[in-house]
Amino acid sequence: MNNYVTEAINLKSYNLNDADKIIVMYSKENGLIKGVAKGIKKPKSKLGARMDLLVANSLQLLKGRSMDTILQAQTVNHFRKTREDYDKLMLSSYVSEVVMNFGEGSESASEEIYELLYKALNRISDSDSKKDALIAVIKFQLKILLIMGFCVELDTCLCCGERIINDDMYFSTSMGGVVCKECCKPLGVKLKMHSKIRDFLQAMLQFDFDYESEYDKKATEKVCQVCFNLLDEYIKTHTNKRQKSVKMVREVVSV
Repeated sequence: MNNYVTEAINLKSYNLNDADKIIVMYSKENGLIKGVAKGIKKPKSKLGARMDLLVANSLQLLKGRSMDTILQAQTVNHFRKTREDYDKLMLSSYVSEVVMNFGEGSESASEEIYELLYKALNRISDSDSKKDALIAVIKFQLKILLIMGFCVELDTCLCCGERIINDDMYFSTSMGGVVCKECCKPLGVKLKMHSKIRDFLQAMLQFDFDYESEYDKKATEKVCQVCFNLLDEYIKTHTNKRQKSVKMVREVVSV
């Protein structure tokens, strides 16, 4: 009775031998897991395209000593529109890589992270514009940071603790939040933040992922670019691994 069933999203794969691959997945129940897809390279493999990257599956696996074996896979969502659009593919790769880097030791929050990852990939896939896809990524960035205990502070100065109510504020990408005008100089914080950017980020953090607020509708692509970049800088401070997709994603975002 070593078989078990779980939902998981394929994040990475690498060759094991001439016929098999190892698939790295984020699962709903167990966080990051690895499974051997036997015979996946053969033309008549039953797993086939189900093991492609950025595919959500319902899986049956056999528990092994060092690594599990994927026995069956039923596709839940292959996010088809993502594969037809380079920008969507790069943004989806970025999201999956953040989960890879944060994923180790996140088993206690695996269901929450899985649902967030699924929603982000689905929203990116179904988006009608680059702006909408970026909003999905920004919501993901904010909420994954919240889940992992690194919530962005947008109300009070991280240095003196005073609430900031005007435009005289700066954002510290190393500290992960706003700093008032008086405290920014000693800290060497130079990134000035407009209140509209702060209000947009607060809305993205406050509302449910699927809720489309007025801020979603009114946001411009430029606002989304600024928000993505500053959140990505903050995420870097809490991940030890270098994200390979960042350079390509920044090219997408800046176009």
